[in-house]
Amino acid sequence: MLNVYEQIDSNKRRSWLIMILFAVFIVGVTWIFSKAFDSGPGIIGMALIFSGLMSFSSYYWSDKIILAISGARPASKKANFMFYTVAENLALAAKIPMPKLYVIDDTAMNAFATGRDPEHAVVCATTGLLAQLNRTELEGVIGHELTHVSNYDIRLMSIVTVLVGLVTLLADWFLRSSRWRFGRRRDREEGNMGMILFVLAIFLALLSPLIANLIQLAISRRREYSADAGAVMLTRQPSGLINALAKLNGDKEPLEAANKATAHLYIVNPLKNLHQGIGWFAGLFNTHPPVEERIKVLQQMV
Repeated sequence: MLNVYEQIDSNKRRSWLIMILFAVFIVGVTWIFSKAFDSGPGIIGMALIFSGLMSFSSYYWSDKIILAISGARPASKKANFMFYTVAENLALAAKIPMPKLYVIDDTAMNAFATGRDPEHAVVCATTGLLAQLNRTELEGVIGHELTHVSNYDIRLMSIVTVLVGLVTLLADWFLRSSRWRFGRRRDREEGNMGMILFVLAIFLALLSPLIANLIQLAISRRREYSADAGAVMLTRQPSGLINALAKLNGDKEPLEAANKATAHLYIVNPLKNLHQGIGWFAGLFNTHPPVEERIKVLQQMV
């Protein structure tokens, strides 16, 4: 059985391993795309620059975009006193700046953190969560979100989202260009290797967005375990997060403000109408690990 520190170290190693594999995957896809075009890597380079500028501009303003999509409003110390003081105390314990606090007016129970780094972090909770959790349970949830902030998970997931967008844009660009490219290939003879690379590039263009999304989901699931362990370190009370997760798991109301693009940010899957699959293959498409598994791991830390 791993203790809290060993659990965090294990989760970090696995997350960075997946990130390295993600980078290798992008380089490999880009290389094959470039080989599929006679003009060499120049066109792919231009596509990478264009896609990168679009993606990183989205990353820079990701917190504002997510808050606007979620319909969140700023929290106040007077109206949300417990939320404010819990976040303030735990931010001091985590030795990070006090994040900006936002509230979503929804009776569904959930919370998320976003931003680029601890200096530009946001923690957002629903009114349903703030109304139904006691202080100890709320400390577990906010401790989880602040761990995402202090571990730079919010930056990591923003970068992963950017990379997924980059792969999707490149794949879409290649598929649109392939018609013109295929017409050119029919006008002249080429070796078998060139045609094989072209067919392989088409295959990857179709599959790469799916593969990139699976990698994103794998990283998201792994970071949830790490943030759970970090919350225990901050609060010193595993029971708080255990009870909070049990309540969140029992809440069957979907969060109307959430969608597939933002679902991975929340502490539990907000799309309750999309049932978590059972089995290894179905589990690949889950945004979060099963809450029962998370509770089981936390109970081992008691």
